[in-house]
Amino acid sequence: MVLDDLGSSLRGTLDKLRGKSRISEEDVEEIVKEIQRSLLSADVDVSLVMELSDNIERRALEEEPPAGTPARDFVLRIVYEELVELIGESTDLPLEEQTILLAGLQGSGKTTSAAKMAWWFSTKGLRPAVIQTDTFRPGAYDQAEQMSERAEVDFYGDPDGEDPVQIAREGLEATSDADVHIVDTAGRHALEDDLIAEIEQIEGVVEPDRSLLVLDAAIGQGAKDQAQQFDESIGIDGVVITKLDGTAKGGGALTAVDQTDSSIAFLGTGEEVEDVERFEPDGFISRLLGMGDLGQLAERVERAMQQTDVEEEDWDPEDMLQGSFTLNDMQKQMEAMNNMGPLDQVMDMIPGFGGGIKDQLPDNAMDVTQDRMRTFSVIMDSMTDAEKEYPKAIGASQVERIARGSGTDEDKVRELLEQYKMMERTIKQFQGMGSEKEMQRMMQQMQQGGGGGGGGGMGGMGPFG
Repeated sequence: MVLDDLGSSLRGTLDKLRGKSRISEEDVEEIVKEIQRSLLSADVDVSLVMELSDNIERRALEEEPPAGTPARDFVLRIVYEELVELIGESTDLPLEEQTILLAGLQGSGKTTSAAKMAWWFSTKGLRPAVIQTDTFRPGAYDQAEQMSERAEVDFYGDPDGEDPVQIAREGLEATSDADVHIVDTAGRHALEDDLIAEIEQIEGVVEPDRSLLVLDAAIGQGAKDQAQQFDESIGIDGVVITKLDGTAKGGGALTAVDQTDSSIAFLGTGEEVEDVERFEPDGFISRLLGMGDLGQLAERVERAMQQTDVEEEDWDPEDMLQGSFTLNDMQKQMEAMNNMGPLDQVMDMIPGFGGGIKDQLPDNAMDVTQDRMRTFSVIMDSMTDAEKEYPKAIGASQVERIARGSGTDEDKVRELLEQYKMMERTIKQFQGMGSEKEMQRMMQQMQQGGGGGGGGGMGGMGPFG
């Protein structure tokens, strides 16, 4: 996830307060210095760093913590609130008819973002269309067309056209049935007068309801000047931050948000059209500080279940809580997990699992886990229906045959069967739990226990309720 190094550094700094019931002035000074160092290393603008750290220091020294609140939790809450204040609200994007203009330098990810945003709007019941006006970059039309096909949304462009303004005008007419028009513009390697003039002309034709600046998370300090010039030219209503699945520091993009006095609209978290998140500041900062984001997690779970290739009459997750748990159930669970996205991103959303716990894992731990899931799936594909329904009956000769058929070794097959037994035991703990009241009590305990010291981590409500 974006700013992983920053999040890890902030969590490490706050962990120095563990076990303390009161915080001293020396503690505050040390914490503030570490926060400054972390933010500057993440390419956040110096003036913003000083403003943020001054606010944290003032509040930590002047405010009285609630009775019984550990020092770490008290400072954690202040850091959380100040970071949310720094980033601001999410860009206003009502689910209604509108035209959105995308601007940004070449390579920032505009074309990919256009398709991702269109896909997102389509999941909300609207009919979007992507209009490609980039006549400068070779291959822009083909990329936009292919991405739009993958997103299953309307598309317009002219591979032989030379006038982007005319393409924009014709695109609006050709896609007049669409609810949301997303207009992708050309970029350059640097801000140039002809680029600005072109975007201003396109803006005059399409009359966008919102203009969004697309920024690569790795842009660094250069984001400040770039954002300012685009804002002066067409006005920036929001920012789309792309390529957050890499090692980008991300602070430059956050600086751009402040510089344009705008907000963040979307986060691009991968290469697929589904790898996009509507930005929510509470959940974003909660993940950064290791407190989870149940709101985004719930959305991914719902999406994963919709995408899991299974007929409703064949498999229902609730059946596992009523009857026996089989390898078929386990395989469908794994398929749904894969549809939720990379495991490291999913872990960031689970209170108590992201942050501190993830920091202690080897760098390749999540990759290994995903490889393991893929291997298990191949092994299960080599089993008969009877074996998947009654895995306890699988004997030594069957293990040998399954290993040979799946191209794996027998130890891997036995590892799968052991994993199945562990999951079966877990499922049985949920079976027969008794009353609905008992289930609610367990859920409350999970929410209260997983907030990284700050509470429940309930998505859009923020981790402090």
